[in-house]
Amino acid sequence: MVKIETLIKEKKVSRIKELELGRYVNFFESSYKDNLEHSKQNVEKFARWSIISGYYAMHDITKLFLAKKFRLKIELEVHATTIKVLRELIKDKEILRLIDKGYSEFISLATDLEEAKRERVKAQYYTGTPFMRERFKKRSKEFFKEVVLPYIQRMRKLLGD
Repeated sequence: MVKIETLIKEKKVSRIKELELGRYVNFFESSYKDNLEHSKQNVEKFARWSIISGYYAMHDITKLFLAKKFRLKIELEVHATTIKVLRELIKDKEILRLIDKGYSEFISLATDLEEAKRERVKAQYYTGTPFMRERFKKRSKEFFKEVVLPYIQRMRKLLGD
């Protein structure tokens, strides 16, 4: 496990200054709720975007938790660093399993997008067929129900909501 102090020395994490804390917390309280609502509203019609915004809801509530409870701000390599910090501070295996699953989905989509960028023909195949649209719709529904919502609920408990 990486130590928080090591991440601070590497400038991947910093301590939030008192004057910045309120603004930072307010931003992530709004951001995770916006992303959660966007994910919910787009589960069927825009399934890939639902998965992406669902992951960002998880990511943002995690950063909210780190700010409110530990006054930590993620500076570099934000996705991987957020998970490293969470692993160091939280011993709840279910929360860690869910954030790992969310991150894996996000990385999978990013990898798909990177491939599509390199080979433009694949971009049409990516969501252009009825089969792929249905596949992503199913994946999106499962992800929202089985990963995003349980993670958000657990984090809200840790936040005292």
